[in-house]
Amino acid sequence: MPDPRLAILAVIRLIPPGKVASYGQLADLAGQPGRARLVGRVLATADSRDLPWHRVVSASGAPGLPANSEAAREQCRRLREEGVAWRGKRVDMKKHQWRPDLAAMLMLMGG
Repeated sequence: MPDPRLAILAVIRLIPPGKVASYGQLADLAGQPGRARLVGRVLATADSRDLPWHRVVSASGAPGLPANSEAAREQCRRLREEGVAWRGKRVDMKKHQWRPDLAAMLMLMGG
């Protein structure tokens, strides 16, 4: 069985610019249903240089980081630069939630 952390990181890398995914959605796509907190722990310990961490938000579209923190401001800035629309302090999930074609995603992940 593949390492859940590696599977989560692989799925995060697939989120295209201008799209976002929730912690729970990523857990499901990585084969870890119900483990949204694991996604958070993986993000907290991952090398973020080449990881589009800013494309991961809560299910409501809110940044998953402490409000008004430098990281939350950075996340909002990066998403705006990618053209992500906001409704107040939340991403417009209807417009920007990533809905991957699962067959294509499995091919990209080598499955």
